[in-house]
Amino acid sequence: MSPKLPLPLPEPLASIPRHTLLYPFLFSPIHPLPSLSSHLNKSRAGNKSQDRTRREAQVSLYTKREDHSSPLACAGNKYRKLEYIVPDILSSQPRFGAGVGGELPAIPSSAGIPKGGDESRDRRITTLVTEGALQSNHTVQVASVARKLGLESVVLLHKGTGGGLRSSSDPAAFSRTGNVQIVKLLASDVRILDPPEPDLVSGETKTQDDLVEEVLQGLRSEGKNPYWIPSGASLHPLGGLGYARCAFEIAAQEKEMSDELLLHDSSSALSSGQRGLASGRFDYILVACGSGSTLAGLIAGFKLLEKTQQHHHQQQLTNTGPRRIIGILTSPTQPKPYHEERILRFARQAGSLIGLDPEKDITMADVRLDDRFVGSGYGILDPGTKEALEFVTEKEEVILDPVYTAKVMRGVMGWNFEDEGEQGHVNALFIHTGGQSALGAYVDT
Repeated sequence: MSPKLPLPLPEPLASIPRHTLLYPFLFSPIHPLPSLSSHLNKSRAGNKSQDRTRREAQVSLYTKREDHSSPLACAGNKYRKLEYIVPDILSSQPRFGAGVGGELPAIPSSAGIPKGGDESRDRRITTLVTEGALQSNHTVQVASVARKLGLESVVLLHKGTGGGLRSSSDPAAFSRTGNVQIVKLLASDVRILDPPEPDLVSGETKTQDDLVEEVLQGLRSEGKNPYWIPSGASLHPLGGLGYARCAFEIAAQEKEMSDELLLHDSSSALSSGQRGLASGRFDYILVACGSGSTLAGLIAGFKLLEKTQQHHHQQQLTNTGPRRIIGILTSPTQPKPYHEERILRFARQAGSLIGLDPEKDITMADVRLDDRFVGSGYGILDPGTKEALEFVTEKEEVILDPVYTAKVMRGVMGWNFEDEGEQGHVNALFIHTGGQSALGAYVDT
């Protein structure tokens, strides 16, 4: 890992409360993927359908290892999101987390708060509650944060979410190993829920939201004060801030790497791909799009970065056009337009908090999604995804996860990288969001 440089953030982003969960003195590392870069360039050169009237761009592929970002259990992208949620959790008067409806309602005077005493005491959070599919990475990170904060946690794992359980050759192992095992080791109250069935009297079927509210109400009846964190933290109003900040971290690493490569540009030890980053930045950034706020936060953060650079009249980068932030969809449950609207909404939510004009600064043109590699279902390790996982392990010794990053790597290898400048070279950054701990449940890998 490279030492963490002072990270200059513009206001109001710099003043938003944040509780450090990542390594305090280190950025999550960025390193090149030379074998995959070579394979990608050879594949592109052999593609006869490419436009031969323009100079073909060589691609240098790098990865940002968010799976190495935190000392907490199974480091991954959710810790960045939770850094901005924890201050609200620890507040004596949390604004959010009351339930699926959103903001915490005011506690009535009849709620039994002792008069003349510490009125905030009974409002402090005792229990974090979240949900996910059986092999949810997010639930592990929430449970880990709960332990770190000295809180209890309740994890709701839905059997019916995605197709991982249904497609497993060993459903019993899938239900008890991988992330399920780790959440239990973190002393979380794990509740594995069957899909809701119609009520025998009314004929109505409860929703997952109904089940969540029942759990929250049950905890309150026990005298506990639960805090609800939605799946992936994306529907939380603060869920996009972590990756808005990450955009500035990536920019700082770009400068560090560019300066270092320029100093050693004449060294024969540097490949042409490595020297390519001397251009100053990553032209493409590719990341999984599941619940959505990782991608949305990056969109908002890079928009703010560009606006800040323009405001301070910084030297223009040699590459033309904005960075292209690409989300690789990981689930076919909803059509692409649904996800596009959702990402736009999340990006604007984050943008409104960090100083952007959400309607003016962030538009649908900023939302780029690729739905070609969603496979047959969320959490299903289809043959193409399995092949990508095995290929990257063999070529780069980088372990992907079966739900998100293996599908992203299929997208990386299938993306048509275009050079909008005249360098004949582009740099692409694959963000590794973690999740390898789920591999143990996928017994056929």
